[in-house]
Amino acid sequence: MISPEDKLQNLQPLAGLSEVDRQTDLSPPFIHDKAVVEPGATIGTRTRIAAFARILPGAVIGEDCDICDTVLVENGVVIGDRVTIKPGVQVWDGVTLEDDVIVGPNATFSNELLPGRKEPTEPKRTLVRRNASIGANATILAGITLGRNSVVEAGAVVTKDVPHNAIVVGNPAHIKGYVSTPSVGSLDSVRDAELVEETKVPGVRVYRLPLVIDMRGNLSVAEFEEHLPFEPKRYFVVFDVPSEEVRGEHAHKTLHEFLVCVKGSCSLVVDDGDSRDELLLNKPNIGVYIPPMTWITQYKYTPDAVLLVLASDKYNPDDYIRDYDDYMEAVAEERARQ
Repeated sequence: MISPEDKLQNLQPLAGLSEVDRQTDLSPPFIHDKAVVEPGATIGTRTRIAAFARILPGAVIGEDCDICDTVLVENGVVIGDRVTIKPGVQVWDGVTLEDDVIVGPNATFSNELLPGRKEPTEPKRTLVRRNASIGANATILAGITLGRNSVVEAGAVVTKDVPHNAIVVGNPAHIKGYVSTPSVGSLDSVRDAELVEETKVPGVRVYRLPLVIDMRGNLSVAEFEEHLPFEPKRYFVVFDVPSEEVRGEHAHKTLHEFLVCVKGSCSLVVDDGDSRDELLLNKPNIGVYIPPMTWITQYKYTPDAVLLVLASDKYNPDDYIRDYDDYMEAVAEERARQ
């Protein structure tokens, strides 16, 4: 890291540098002569501070960052590597931006929980995880965490934490989808009554179960050995979920699950660390098998949705992985052993 008071006027080009080039290129940061970088701030190699930007003492900015015109970075801010902050953004004390974050023009980080309060308060910590993207004119309230790879669309007002990989929109912001999932459609297109249809995530499979149509009432059935991929030892039912809520957000180390939305509908996002898919559960004769070590999320519940989950074993809290970073580490370890 290089002290910002040694202002250098030679802009170092970043485009086209390979990762090896970046690691060996120790070019000093470029600080425009109309930028203000106060003593005590720390600026990484190859970072560019544009005209009329102001960096206050105590701020830490990593390598290969692009801090555009009129950006303010306050005391106590920590910014990772390869972060881009577009013009008109103020990054207040208490905000951390991890690696590869993009902040669009005029996005706002709120630094007060109670605007107008006179007595000093400790700033609420706001965390933007790596590879997240914030659109133009979006507002992020104090104390929010934006998950890895998440996307805040332009103009959204984020009032609560955003899950990893989620795309949020609106005021207040709500999840409209997940990154790298196809356009979700009904699973009613599964072709054969007992055919297992593969998804984009290896191991996750869709089953169409037998459906009996009767004027007295329809019936769907599944027999453990003939239709289901494991013998359940437990079931639970999820219902009365507010439409804006997200459930799941975990993986199991050894547990197998089978999900059927017996009434209404909800969307299921499955993720193995490499691939991601989104499935709309809206038929009582459509089931989805979830193998161990698959990260699952359910959202977009209709008010009448009833989700039935069959599990291969009794409840064991130690079988859960509830943090996405821990999950990615576990996936990497498992693949290294293979």
